Amino acid sequence: MYFAALLARTEDGWEASDTELDDVETLSDLTDLAREASVDEDTVLVFIEQEDAWFGVVRVDGEDDPRIFISDATAAARSSYGEILLTDELLGREPGAEDTIAALEELVGLDDTEDGDPDTTPDNNNTDTDTDDNDDDGFDADAVPAGPLGDTRVLADLGLPEAELLMLRTDALVEIADALGAAEVLETVR
Repeated sequence: MYFAALLARTEDGWEASDTELDDVETLSDLTDLAREASVDEDTVLVFIEQEDAWFGVVRVDGEDDPRIFISDATAAARSSYGEILLTDELLGREPGAEDTIAALEELVGLDDTEDGDPDTTPDNNNTDTDTDDNDDDGFDADAVPAGPLGDTRVLADLGLPEAELLMLRTDALVEIADALGAAEVLETVR
């Protein structure tokens, strides 16, 4: 079960609105959605939470690049909404790195031979000599680090210090909204 909401800062405090992410496919789409909710290009926070698994906060300040914090990157990687937040930049990869890796894997078969080359690897039934440390289960553990990822100071100037953000687990969005003085408005859309 997911919950997503926008908190837009105004002169009178925070305004909350729940939001549907069905049409959001990229971080750019999410950023545009946040900017549409902005009053006078002020701060907008996008909260995404999957019950007891992970939460994410995207902060958009005017035309600045979005700032992102994810409580558990590994859990988020298993979520379609989490994948939106796990950009190449956030993961420390070159943009388009996955496309390059996929293209290279297509050129080299699973048996590590190039297309058209015969498989000359000896048949060895002894599995003790297998030095491949990666389980080929479709998930690359090196691709997404475990634990929190992103800008841990994303809410520091709004009343939630880095150390407190890193300690949040369940009901995190309620605690964040409380620290921002927006608990009541968030509760209206929850």
